[in-house]
Amino acid sequence: MTMPPLAVLSDIHGNRWALEAVLDDIGRRDIRSMVNLGDCLYGPLDPGGTAQILMELNIPTVRGNEDRIILDTPEKHPESPSLPFVQAVLKQEHLLWLAELPLSATVYEDFFLCHGTPEKDNAYLLREVTATGCRLLPSTAVAQMLQTVSRPIVCCGHDHLPALLRLPDGRHVINPGSVGLPAYRDHLPFSHTMEAGSPHARYTVVKRSRTGLFIENIAIPYDWQSAAAVAVKNGRPDWAEYLTSGRVSS
Repeated sequence: MTMPPLAVLSDIHGNRWALEAVLDDIGRRDIRSMVNLGDCLYGPLDPGGTAQILMELNIPTVRGNEDRIILDTPEKHPESPSLPFVQAVLKQEHLLWLAELPLSATVYEDFFLCHGTPEKDNAYLLREVTATGCRLLPSTAVAQMLQTVSRPIVCCGHDHLPALLRLPDGRHVINPGSVGLPAYRDHLPFSHTMEAGSPHARYTVVKRSRTGLFIENIAIPYDWQSAAAVAVKNGRPDWAEYLTSGRVSS
């Protein structure tokens, strides 16, 4: 059985420039269906412009952990220095849209969508962070976290790195990587970095053919220098580095 191609987006992080480039590429490929795995607006870039685009697209979207914190007070999230900026520029209609996003969703019959895991928007589904580093989890451990999910295709985000895992029961878990932030540093549960290795905007195309599931990870060039300049203007030179290199300096 064939299915129309589906574009999977995640972790846009207010990067309107990257999102516009990805949408242009999706249009050139004549892909009509899209889903969004969350962390849509947080960051020192253009959260308002990004929100307008996503609201007009009206595609299935789930909540990311940094969508959730936008609805909190900055005092609750001292680890998120761009939160006051994001809250200041978003309109009430943008906040209402964020508030209505579900933790997970089932769409197009075969697809289960979540940002982190089915139960937690701030946990990695495919990776484990320890005091000694970060590694891909064994497929059995991932399957354990997906016990309540019956759909054959699971789409997750959160760690910003493209990945494909086939579970022992034949299900596939897809992470499309990040549209808008190719690298970052985090301190929980242990200090670690995630690095895609280049500044490109990333998304994934999924379709089914007679021979099986076809999955294409796509990296798109865009004007990342303009995005980086805005990050610097808004007090985040660290983001400028992530955006222009896809790396985190030691």
